This record gives sequence, structure tokens and C-alpha cells, in this order.
Amino acid sequence: MQRRNFLKSGVAGATLTAAAGVAPALGERAGPGNPDGTPVSLDPNDLLRVSSGGELRGDMLFRALGSTGEKVSLIGLGGAHLSRAPMTEASAGHLIQTALDRGINFLDNCWDYGHGNSEKWMGTALAQGGYRNKAFLMTKLDGRTKEAATSQLNESLSRLKTDRIDLVQFHEVLRFDDPDRIFTEGGAIEALMDAKKAGKVRYIGFTGHKDPRVHLYMLEVAKQNGFKFDTVQMPLNVMDAHFRSFSHLVVPVLAKENIAILAMKTMGDGVFLKSGAPVTPIECLHYAMNLPTSVVITGIDSPQILDQAFEATKTFKPMSAAEVAALVHKTKPYAAGGKYEFFKTSSHFDSTAKHADWLGEDSTLVQQLAPPTGG
Repeated sequence: MQRRNFLKSGVAGATLTAAAGVAPALGERAGPGNPDGTPVSLDPNDLLRVSSGGELRGDMLFRALGSTGEKVSLIGLGGAHLSRAPMTEASAGHLIQTALDRGINFLDNCWDYGHGNSEKWMGTALAQGGYRNKAFLMTKLDGRTKEAATSQLNESLSRLKTDRIDLVQFHEVLRFDDPDRIFTEGGAIEALMDAKKAGKVRYIGFTGHKDPRVHLYMLEVAKQNGFKFDTVQMPLNVMDAHFRSFSHLVVPVLAKENIAILAMKTMGDGVFLKSGAPVTPIECLHYAMNLPTSVVITGIDSPQILDQAFEATKTFKPMSAAEVAALVHKTKPYAAGGKYEFFKTSSHFDSTAKHADWLGEDSTLVQQLAPPTGG
């Protein structure tokens, strides 16, 4: 794939302007190293871009979910915010149902959000008035062993009051040992494969927010095991373009393989808007929409923020390379060293680091042969 040609691909339901070459494989060198150590150009002109916003249905744009054959709303309703104060079960339920009525169909959640309240409250909302059939429902699991992942999945099914979840993703793939643990004998991939055969899970993906090279390793380990993910979720935002860039390093690989790209942390959980960087929420959403994303997942905790998401889709027009470069340039002084991307450079967002027990025990082999720790 050459720079500034066109990818003839169904990714995101639109032709992509291929302004970047495919990211190099792990271990390859690509010219002078960047300050962040990633081996690709960080030139904003090299970012992939869509040439069409997607299919307009009412007030919402829809794009293809990779190679699954599904069409999903370009905006995804983030689950973490649903159980944060001052949200209540009633207000969260009303917001979920309103979003579905207005055309959003992609719902994000996770087994560990809000001590389980995000899933419980979403399940209650979906169980009423046929709303479950309006939703493409996604949740995430933290377990790395088959046993832990199976237990968490069954708990999620119960909380969500459903017998099927459209997409389940391995949550917080942050460490290089996560892929190895998930794909080892007795690993969590076995739990989701069994669940898929049983009709409890339709599609499988993974998420992470720490380093794009961990994402590439996860894809490599999956390929070594004859497995292809349906989706991959990652931070895609105006500051990411400058540091440990998922936009530059991972997106081209997924686009080439037609794996659905799910964007998150488009505003850094609100941190970017407090940083002093001269960007608006709409600009942050437009940046992620302009990449070949299937879904841009954003935290929505009020009717006003829901309106903001629809305003972003209403006003979105594919940007030129120059327009993208101008937007990204505004954040460069703030993005150095990942200063405001706390999810990359601190442990603040690393739930599994604070709750290692969620991941499950070490494999039998490790338990048998490794020396005891501590002491």
C-alpha cells in the first residue's frame, strides 16, 4: 500500500484515503526513532481518512463493523459514565432508551464498571419495551483464564438480562503478558470460543489504552493461534496523534485486515478539555470520526451530552489531510510525552492493575514450576 493512494476496502463502510503505509511489523526499524519509541512516522498527513461519513439513517450515521456484516451507529454510548454520580438507575435507563430511540444502536459496557451497576442498569433498561432488539450490545471481561472469563461472562449475561451479547471484548490488554495468558491452554479465549459456539456471544474483540505495540503483539499472538479478532478498541484522539500513537501504528494494520476499529477516550475522559488545548468536544469527536472507525464510543451522562454527540454526526464532513494536520497541530504543545493522556502514562485508568484478582490465577504450568514470590 503506497502513500496517498486509495484503499479499496469496505472498512467503516466507506472508501479510505490511504495516507499512510502499513505499520511495520514488530522488531522492524522505520528510520529515525521517535521520542516515544514507536517506529512510524507521526506526520498527520499520513493518517488514514474516510472519504464518506457513512450511511445516514435519520439523525445518525452508520458504518460497517469490519468484516462482520453488521452496521452500527458511528456514535457508541459509553457504559462507564452511566453509573457515575449523579446518575441513578432511573436516569441511566432513560438516557439509554432515549439514545436508542434517536438512532444510536451501539452500547458499550464492561463487567467491572461501577461495581456492576452499569451492566445492571443497562440490563433493566433493555428488558423494557423491546429495547434489547434495538441494541448492538457490547461488554468486556477482565479474566485471563478460562475459569475467570467464564464466570465474568455469566455474571454479565445475568446483569444485562439477556441470553446473548453481540460483542464481548477482552478488557485492558495493557501488558505484554496479557496476550500470552489469554491464548495459552486454559486461557480466556477458550471461554469466549465456547460461549460463541453456545450462542451466548456473537463476536470477539479486545481493548487497551497503554501502548500501541501491545495491541500489535495481541494481533500477532492471535494470528499465531489461527484466530482473527472481529474488533479492536483503542484511544483515538487529537493528542494520540503525537505520542505512542494508535492512530498511526495500529489503525493501518486493522484497516488492511478489515478488523473493526472502535475509538475511545476521544476527550481523554474530559481531561483534554481541561488541559488548555484549544479544541472543542465536537472537534475531538470529528477527529475520531475522520479515521476509519466503525464506532466512536463516547461517555454520555446527560441529555445535553447526548445532543452533543448527535451534533457531531450532523456536522461531520470528511476532512482533508490539511484540515486534519491543522487540527492536530493545535494540540502538539500539549501532547508531548503523553502529559494529558493519563491512560498511557499513569495507572489511573488501569483497573486490572488495582484488582489483579480479576484476571484469574497463573496457569497450571506457572504454578507448578515457578518459584514462590515475595518473602
